Amino acid sequence: MTEKIYSVLFLCTGNSARSILGEAILQKEGQGRFRAFSAGSQPKGEVHPLALKTLAALDYPHEGFRSKSWDEFAEQGAPVFDFIFTVCDNAAGEACPVWLGHPATAHWGIEDPAAVEGTEVEKLQAFAEAARFLKNRIAAFVNLPLSSLDKLALQAKLKEIGALEGATSGNGKG
Repeated sequence: MTEKIYSVLFLCTGNSARSILGEAILQKEGQGRFRAFSAGSQPKGEVHPLALKTLAALDYPHEGFRSKSWDEFAEQGAPVFDFIFTVCDNAAGEACPVWLGHPATAHWGIEDPAAVEGTEVEKLQAFAEAARFLKNRIAAFVNLPLSSLDKLALQAKLKEIGALEGATSGNGKG
């Protein structure tokens, strides 16, 4: 019997850093079991170069990504998602499109590495830290016994994962 392949969407306002990191990390860590996507409510139109540099340094996919609107995934013919994770506090507070299939959702807030000011090294450290926090969440997620959890237990587990090290407060500042 073939195991279900789950579709996952990472959302952030600009879709240039954190959601791209999440998409790339899940592409590799969940290979064969998950299809990863990312989008933003107000996409910046380009992927942050330090996000791509960080992914390359960590041996994750780093080519072919683009900053895009979540509207693309609300159209006819778009993938039906099993899971949607917001990775910035602003996106968590926004009114999202109605998603087909009633996906499980959770807020996995991470501080915005693109907002860090300082030297190139300090900025790269911020991106590396965001990637580490997302990798830890994704590792916990891909190891969940998804087929054996009921909806309530699954939602509780997703919320626990969102509270792992590096979680933002979820108060809209982020």
